[in-house]
Amino acid sequence: MAEKKKTYLVLVDKIKECYLAGNLNPGERLPSERELAGQFNVSRTTIREALRTIEQNGLIEIRQGGGSYVKVPDFQSRKEEIITAVQAQNPLVYEMLELRRALEVESAFLAAKRATSADLEKMRTALNQMALSKQNPDLGLKADLDFHIGISEATHNSIFIELIHTLKGHMEDTIKATQKHRFKDPSRYEDTLVEHKEIYLAIASGNGDRAKELMEGHITKIRGELVASMLVDIGNEV
Repeated sequence: MAEKKKTYLVLVDKIKECYLAGNLNPGERLPSERELAGQFNVSRTTIREALRTIEQNGLIEIRQGGGSYVKVPDFQSRKEEIITAVQAQNPLVYEMLELRRALEVESAFLAAKRATSADLEKMRTALNQMALSKQNPDLGLKADLDFHIGISEATHNSIFIELIHTLKGHMEDTIKATQKHRFKDPSRYEDTLVEHKEIYLAIASGNGDRAKELMEGHITKIRGELVASMLVDIGNEV
């Protein structure tokens, strides 16, 4: 009996992570019990118990004969609480992400127009270090920071360069905090490296608009993952 309870509680976490961490909008329907049972290779009875538990937590609404839906008011309220929690617990992290988006998006655009071969070599060196850093968080942190500083230096705008070096300590703290959440899933190491490579390729090819778009997407995704990760953490505590 204890083993059965353990199984459905594990499923509660998996369903929350797959479907309730920002992947479905309020009011949207979860897959059917049959589909979930197939996805997680368990019985429909176990799925039913997991869904009932999630419903008791106020995250979904189970409609008789009509499936399970993300509960609109509770989910929206919870997401807003998480955003508030991010701001309260990591105010500088949250503010730095806003500042980085404003500063680095334009830096990426200018770097694509002005980067020299020496600038590009610095970025490639940082990417190589990043690729070697999966088992070395300190190396990964330094490589990530060096890459973003390298982009700002490639703008050859003295004010941008001065700003980025003044903010270097805060940037390092921000990257460390966001990596802590982002790399809970080991597969995100490779995804992160790919994102940085794409930014580099856009800059190296002189495509300012693409570099700008990719940098904005990168920082926006980091912010979204930070919020989603905290949402899952709080959901697991319920």
